[in-house]
Amino acid sequence: MSKIGLIDYGMGNIHSVIKALENLEQEVILIRNKSQISNCKALLLPGVGAFDPAMNNLKKTELIIDIKKWINSGKSFLGICLGLQLLFESSDEGSLKGLGILEGQIKKIPTINNQRIPHIGWCQLLPTRKNSLLNYKEFNNWVYFVHSYHAVPRDMNLVTANVNYGSEKLTAVIEKDNLLACQFHPEKSGKTGENLLSRWIKSIH
Repeated sequence: MSKIGLIDYGMGNIHSVIKALENLEQEVILIRNKSQISNCKALLLPGVGAFDPAMNNLKKTELIIDIKKWINSGKSFLGICLGLQLLFESSDEGSLKGLGILEGQIKKIPTINNQRIPHIGWCQLLPTRKNSLLNYKEFNNWVYFVHSYHAVPRDMNLVTANVNYGSEKLTAVIEKDNLLACQFHPEKSGKTGENLLSRWIKSIH
């Protein structure tokens, strides 16, 4: 069985993600240089922390070109939380450019009534169209979020699920061909998160 490559750039929730994948009988390899990528069937970019330090750390791994090549080649890729945000062109959180794989920006979550920032806690995913992670008819799609910024893609058709935030809706899941990314943490989302990761694994090609 080929491995899932977990990109290790010092900003991810590495141990929880590894445990979640191993519970699904997946073999995981920590990717710290490009020579390790050839052993993988899919790549996963996790993330916890701030945008600019994450981009600086990614640059130090010298993996950015290889990540872009991987995605452009049509191979399976999943981004989680900050790993979703880094895929975009820029972020209100910092001054550095993002990976630019997806067009759009990461915006500060707006202050709405008594809603708190960061947006923390369990929320229900609201599918917007057919996608690889969510069954449109499922109602038990409660997952765990912790973030202060949200993705605003140029093409809103990339958004396959939202989450309510007061009177607004924030991007929860992005899907573009072989690329999937979620703002929430599936590895911290109990049985629902396990089901979502299992579906992603089954979609790997």
